[in-house]
Parts: sequence; structure tokens; C-alpha cells
Amino acid sequence: MAILISIAILLISGVVCLGVGRKGALAGWIGATGTVVACALGLIPALTILLTGMRVRTGWDWTVPGGSLRIHLDGLSAFFLVPILLISGLGAIYGRGYLHAHEGRRNLGPVWFFYALLTAAMTLVVIADNAILFLMAWEIMSLASFALVMFDGDDPSVRHAGWTYLIAMHLGTAFLLVMFLLLAGGGSLDFDQLHCQPRQTFLIFLLAVIGFGTKAGFMPLHVWLPEAHPAAPSHVSAVMSGVMIKTGIYGLMRTLTFFDSVPDLAGWILLGIGMSSGILGVLFALAQHDLKRLLAYHSVENIGIIALGMGLGLLGMSRSIPALAVFGFAGALLHVLNHALFKGLLFFGAGAILHSTGTRQIDQLGGLIRKMPFTAATFLIGSIAICGLIPLNGFISEFLIYLGALQMPMPGLSAFAVGFVVIGSLALIGGLAVACFTKAFGIVFLGEPRHIPLDGVHEVGPSMLTAMGIPAALCILIGIASPLIFLLLQPAIGILTGLPAEKFEVSWSQAVSSLVAISVIGLILWLGIFLLAVLRRAILKRRPVESSVTWDCGYAAPAARMQYTATSFAGPLTNLFGLLMQSRSHRQLPSGLFPRQASVETHTPDVFQRFFYTPIFNALVWISRAVRRLQHGRVHLYILYIVLTLLALILWSLA
Repeated sequence: MAILISIAILLISGVVCLGVGRKGALAGWIGATGTVVACALGLIPALTILLTGMRVRTGWDWTVPGGSLRIHLDGLSAFFLVPILLISGLGAIYGRGYLHAHEGRRNLGPVWFFYALLTAAMTLVVIADNAILFLMAWEIMSLASFALVMFDGDDPSVRHAGWTYLIAMHLGTAFLLVMFLLLAGGGSLDFDQLHCQPRQTFLIFLLAVIGFGTKAGFMPLHVWLPEAHPAAPSHVSAVMSGVMIKTGIYGLMRTLTFFDSVPDLAGWILLGIGMSSGILGVLFALAQHDLKRLLAYHSVENIGIIALGMGLGLLGMSRSIPALAVFGFAGALLHVLNHALFKGLLFFGAGAILHSTGTRQIDQLGGLIRKMPFTAATFLIGSIAICGLIPLNGFISEFLIYLGALQMPMPGLSAFAVGFVVIGSLALIGGLAVACFTKAFGIVFLGEPRHIPLDGVHEVGPSMLTAMGIPAALCILIGIASPLIFLLLQPAIGILTGLPAEKFEVSWSQAVSSLVAISVIGLILWLGIFLLAVLRRAILKRRPVESSVTWDCGYAAPAARMQYTATSFAGPLTNLFGLLMQSRSHRQLPSGLFPRQASVETHTPDVFQRFFYTPIFNALVWISRAVRRLQHGRVHLYILYIVLTLLALILWSLA
């Protein structure tokens, strides 16, 4: 299979990079070229499966107990392969330029090796057809991404982020191990043999939500995400945020296929998770000063949107409402792809800003559009897309979830609850996202430079520009060609819902007709923008164009400090939700007739980490220190512990 050859190319190129790592430029070319070729080759069977609806399954014997080298490629795994391979390939192109500054100063072989290993592991996760193989690929994926997060491991904050990530991933894996053991019931661990007993359905669902939700970033299991994503190199951040966390969504969706039926409560749980993750994610993003940390919290927000779609899909399955199931899962799946594109694009843009200015602090930047026009344009496209505004791709997937919420039978308490949770949440998330990215784009690219002068700022190299241009173009293309993209979802939705083709027809025709209308509106909008640009160019062709300062309210010498900061712009909204966010402010107020200094600093620590995880881990540290007294090096007392334990076990068995 081409997908296995793709994995082999990734592993071989990664190992070669280890051998030539001291020659940074050579390692970069080999690593980037091998990853791009492998990803392009792997996309061929994935797209073929989506276009034809075929299923491919193959396997070999394996001596590992309970394990077998079985792989499968169906509509669900093929759909997730597309964003994984696409963003990983673009990340390799971007990384070639991003890591150029480190060539000759650092051994880049391990970086390219772990990047190739991460891509191969993510690929294997979504095609594995056996629980042991799946968990091994899952662990390799976690360890490879941990090594990449620790790229700047000399920084204490990076080490803290890396260890937080590693602990969270292993705790999640522990829940998955229990889940697969319950599903197997002492039998085969091959996926086609796994089956959920009716009395264990809810328990297995909760284990899956916790285990896979830790990787996906469901609140409150998200605490590793805003730590690890900013710490990693920007192309790694794009891959981790854009596609790696989606393996958690894939795992949860794949687990649903092992159930004969799903309880109604499961759908409501996912709706609750989606609402809390979406709203709190965008609120915490709004309060951030670090651009990459802001984007990391927006990943939590968008995972919440995906959870809303999945919750609707589960309600549709449990209540036998095909339209609700189709629209819910269609919106969730399409948002998986859309989020991979615009979040990868935004992290690439943040990396370009960091590469050119040396900082990620929003309040230190300003006016970058003059020196980095291409980065500004692509970042603006990503910002519009992530806000769910027409005519870009983010609007399409959210629109499908809106349509799904309207499929609940009216009137009734359930319809009111779904409308309140889904429609209300999406509307609030969208409005807050617009405010957040108005802040991010406006402070960084518009206005006057603040602490970072524009003299040394420049546009990034062609490889980084290429990696930003492709997802920007795809965000526009999916928005325009959404009916065609929607048809590619049918194989995956059929696997999730088990609905026959005739059940799709009414929902499919309704969705396609709506998307055709949206595509026409999008084309008209883009055509209008193009015509306005041509008209402006024609009008100004023979006229002098000059620039001047804006009205300065009577100030004789306006300074950059008089501009809005990220804190002051977001202040009204963060104060409105102050009870949830628990922000802290440090003020140095002006004093005297002619004050020289005054400042305001705000910090918004994660409330879940502050009030939940930190006390728990502090308690565990205290218990560990107390128990450590038992480990004193006296062997005869260790033997006594063993004897006493055996005696207690014998007495317990006799009782």
C-alpha cells in the first residue's frame, strides 16, 4: 500500500537526518524533502478512498500478545489522513526556512528525525486496526512531540511545558488502556472484534472522553495545551494544534463505531463539553498577551465547536433523527479540516512574526503590515476564517452545525435546550472570536511600531511564504467550493452513523442546496472585492497618493504609547467575564502634578490549573515526600514489607 511506503519514507529520511545532523542545511533539505514526498504519496490513497467509498484492510502476524500488524483505510481514517498529511507536509516546507537560522549552531538532525517520526506516528494512529498497534503509535506520537516541544529545553518555562505535556499524555493513555481492555472482554484486540456490552456503554464512553479528550484539549483536560504549543517551534506548533490534537477526535469517533447504541446522555455530555470549551477557550484567548498562547487557547475553542457537532450527531443517533446526525457529524468533520487549515496558517504567521521581530508579545508590536504585507494578508485570511465569517471555510462548518441544531423537532424542552446550547454558544463564540482577532491583527499589524522598531523587520523567506500561501488559498477555495467538499464527507458520516445511502438523500440535498447558495454569495463577495481593488487602482493611477497622520485630538506630538494596547482593547470584555477568568492586575498609578511613570499589567492564569490541578499536584508532592521515608536503604526492612504484604494478601484471600 502507498500509505505504508509513505511511512517508510518518513522513517528512512528521519534516520538519515540523524546521521547528517551536524550539517544543518543538508539535514534540512533531506528532512523537508522526505516529509513532503511521503505526505504527497500518502494523500493519494486517502483521496481515492474518499472519492470511491472503498475500504482497504490488510495485516500480518505479530508476536506481541494481543497484537497484530493490522491496518485499515476507510472513509473515517482517510478523512483524518488528509489534514494530517497536508499540514505536516506544509510544516516541513515552513520548517526548512524557520530553522535556517539554527543551521551551523545546533545539531538539527534530531529535530527533523522527531518531526518525521511524529508524522509517521499520526498516520499510523488513524490507520491502525488493532488496539496494541494503536496504543504503540499513540505513545510514539506523544514522545516524538514531547521531544519537539523541548527544542529550547534550556529555558525553564519550556521544560515545565514539556513535562506538563508528557504527564498529561500518559494519564490520558492510562484511561485508554482500561477502555480497550473492557472493549476486548478478554478476546481479540482487533478493531473489528471489539464490542461494547450494553451495561458498559456509559463507562466506556466516559473513559474515551477522558482519554481522548486529554489529547484533544477538552476543558478541563486542556491545561497542557497553552503550555506546550507556545513552547514548540512554530511549524511544530502548527502541526500539534492543527492536526495532532485531532487524533483525539478521531479516537473518540472510532470508539463510537464499537457501540451498538449510544445513550442520549452521551450527546448532552459532549454538548456541555463543547459549550464550556468553546466559550472559556475564546475568553482566555482574549486575555492573552503572547500571540502563540492566544492561538493555543483558540484551539480549545475550536475543539469545543467540534464537540458541539459531535454532540448533535450523537443525539441524532440516539433519537433516530437522521438529519440531526448527518448535519452534526458533517459540521464536526468539516471543522476538523477547516481548523487544521486556518490554525496551521495562523501559527505559521505567528512564527513569521517571531522570526522577523524576535518576540511573541502582542503589546510590543505594531505596524508590521508595512514590512510584512504577505504575512499580514495571510494572517488576515486565517483570522476571518477562524471567526467563522462568510465567505471563508470556517463559516461553512459552523453553518452546518447551526443547521443541525435546527433539526430538533419543535416544540419541546429538548429543542429549546439544544438551541440554547448550540446556537447560543456558537453565536457568543463567534462574537468573542471577532473581538479577539481584531485585537490580535490590529495591534500587531496596524498602527505605529511600539517597542520593536521597523528598521530591522523584514518579510520571511520563500519557503515560509509558500507554507502560508497554500492554506490561505485553501481557506478561500473551501468557502467557494463547499458543496463539492461536503460530498467527500459522506463515507466518514456513513461509518459513524451506520445510515444507508437512502437516509442521506433528504439531508444531503438540503445541505448541498444551502451550500450552493452560500457559495454564490461568496463568489459575489470576492468578485466585489476584486472589482473595488481594480476601480481604486484605476482612480488613483494618475493622482498623487500621500500619507498623513490621523486626527490627533489636539495632541501636538502623538506617540506610539497613546495607541490601544491588547489589554486596553480587550479590557471591557475581560472585565465583563471577570468572575470566570479571575484576572490579576498590577497598577502603578500616576502621582504628582507631572507624573513620569504609570503602568498597568494584567495576568490571567488558567483557573483550572490554579484552583484544581495545582492543589492536587501539591498534595501529591507532599504525600510523596511523606512516603519517601519508607525508602531508607535498609534491605531487611524491605523484606519485612514484602512478607507483611504477602501475609495480608493470604488473609484477604482466605476471608
